[in-house]
Amino acid sequence: MTAYTERGHGSRVADFFGEHAQVLSIAIFFLACMIFFSIGSETFFTLGNILNIVRQAAPILIVAIAMTFVIITGGIDLSVGSQVALINAVAAIVMAMGVPWPSVVIGMLVLGGFMGLVQGWFTAYQGIPAFIVTLAGLSILRGLALYLTQGYSIPIKDAPGFFALGRGEILSFPIPAVIAVVIAILGYVVITATKYGRQVVAVGSNAEAARRVGMPAKWIIASVYIISGVACAVAGLLIAARLGSGSSNAAVGFELQVIAAVVLGGTSLMGGRGTILGTVLGTLTIAVIGNGLILMHISPFFTQIVTGAIILVAIWLNTRIFTANFHFRLGRKG
Repeated sequence: MTAYTERGHGSRVADFFGEHAQVLSIAIFFLACMIFFSIGSETFFTLGNILNIVRQAAPILIVAIAMTFVIITGGIDLSVGSQVALINAVAAIVMAMGVPWPSVVIGMLVLGGFMGLVQGWFTAYQGIPAFIVTLAGLSILRGLALYLTQGYSIPIKDAPGFFALGRGEILSFPIPAVIAVVIAILGYVVITATKYGRQVVAVGSNAEAARRVGMPAKWIIASVYIISGVACAVAGLLIAARLGSGSSNAAVGFELQVIAAVVLGGTSLMGGRGTILGTVLGTLTIAVIGNGLILMHISPFFTQIVTGAIILVAIWLNTRIFTANFHFRLGRKG
């Protein structure tokens, strides 16, 4: 009886580690980065710097949560940086015309959802690969932002309520981070405890099989791009509120950071598998690396090299861990 119980306990532990290997690996990597930069810089672990990290990471995390849904369906959204820039620029232009900021916020959320809907429609209903659609969106939307601003930064004036969204605090915690945490919790609940979340995973695993059992597979695929567009609108507004201006040059390279965070968190680029907790840890890891390198007086351009290397290594490890876990489960069933 004791031996049986020990074997059962060992099996449960092995199953737990096998099922959460990706999240555990990124958690360990995140802690290692924290320790490394704490040793390398005296100011890294100060309260002010930690709050600065979470404030700057908030827009990336918000879009990364949405990107997790997109990638789980087997898609990708390369246009997120351009969407953020367009929202950022349009919000500043409209507010400069005298439109109240609450109306601007609502309007930008609608605009973000519309941009996502258009790209989702081409991807889901016209059968054009998401890579191509969003690559075109990357160019079109950034170009539109450049045209509207003529390359200039548009200042935002006399909007203290709007500025509070990007600069304010709640109990000494940055408001952008509070918004990001709320969205992360919402994303976690949706993907793990709702019918829609189960449908997203099912479509990513096998869209044709999901369609045959009655799921609206095409609409599910289109909807995740709407979510991505709305998330980009929130991120663009937060950046505009923090900087006090709108610019077509905002969020350059943003898509690389977002995709790196999601993939590093263990979401499979093949679709059908992903975790919000992993995305949160991946985002914080990217933010910590960028901040730590700057504090250690290493060129900020080096961050791009590190980010690209992280994507490559993360995909490689992701594939290896998934394969090992698959063979482990197969062996257990056998």
